[in-house]
Amino acid sequence: MAKTYLVNGRVYIGRQFEAKTLCIENGKLTVLEAGCATEDGTVFDAQGLKVVPGFIDTHSHGAVGVDVNGATAEDLEKISCFMASKGTTAWLCSVLTDTQEQTEWCIEQFKSHKAMEQNGAELAGIHLEGPFLAKEYKGAMPEHLLKKNDIPLVKRYQELAEGNIRYITISPELEGVQDMIPTLKELGIVVGIGHSGATYDEAMSAIAQGATVGTHVGNASRLFHQHEPAIFGAIMESDVYCETICDGRHLVPGSVRMYAKCKGLDRIVAITDSIMAAGLPDGNYHLGVNDVVVIDGDAKLASNGTRAGSTLTQDVALKNMLKWLPNTLEEILPTLSENPAREMGLWDRKGSIETGKDADLVLLDEDANIVHVFARGKQVK
Repeated sequence: MAKTYLVNGRVYIGRQFEAKTLCIENGKLTVLEAGCATEDGTVFDAQGLKVVPGFIDTHSHGAVGVDVNGATAEDLEKISCFMASKGTTAWLCSVLTDTQEQTEWCIEQFKSHKAMEQNGAELAGIHLEGPFLAKEYKGAMPEHLLKKNDIPLVKRYQELAEGNIRYITISPELEGVQDMIPTLKELGIVVGIGHSGATYDEAMSAIAQGATVGTHVGNASRLFHQHEPAIFGAIMESDVYCETICDGRHLVPGSVRMYAKCKGLDRIVAITDSIMAAGLPDGNYHLGVNDVVVIDGDAKLASNGTRAGSTLTQDVALKNMLKWLPNTLEEILPTLSENPAREMGLWDRKGSIETGKDADLVLLDEDANIVHVFARGKQVK
């Protein structure tokens, strides 16, 4: 494959911008000194632009009219291409709690997509949001499909997925669920806690067992009380990653600032929790088995008005954080790239601009607008 040289851009390396030349070959990066010879390849002039790592969305239920729970392989590619246009170069498809039959169908569609030629963001794995979740904090989860614990079922899913279930959300207060955590980790699955009414002690015990993520923290879970810090307090105090939905609805700006202060930006992961309405106008949609109404970009269950995912994209999340936080672009970028890569075991090839890593790049103008995107070396925007 021919080489492409990215020249004249300010490249985000070591959490600062430097004058470097990037060589893209076979979907991988080589970082070179600025002004090096480029005669053996195509030159892409990034003059006036900032070159940053591609964004990684570890929690999404869909976009552009496609719901993950009903998405064919071709549908998943449609989401991937849309995400790439918004700067997301890798993502996890979040399968909402569903029947075993439908969940297994979703896994088969993931595998079919993996075998396809892909032209958008890389679908890097599966996130199971449930079924081991508390009924009292079910959010959009169908209550009759929630379970207490079932390791054989997860083993079956992971075997069918050929090891591609990368992340699962559980409620640590449910009977037998904490006992599952070591086995889940042995299966190669990152464990998140959420949709939960857990006490502080129950949540801390789950973290001690190996849970490393708080799922959409502050939403669909028990909140802090001075006499019972609950799961919220445990997530804030501990070193687990904190999924943060920066749409201004799930969390107001002051809450995002509090998270950043409590956790530090090294532990914030800026997810979308997007649904099929992302990228589309207001209207009627669905999320798994639920009917959803979107008004002014705000997605809620038609049945009771409970918020049901978002219409957020990561380019908007970045601009919101730049507006809401006192931090610089250099300080905020890890929440969209480095942190999710480390969180989900993708750091060996994604999340930063380094020689040998995937050529996942976003080129921003001075106002943090996305101008160009490269996903595994292919220019997709």
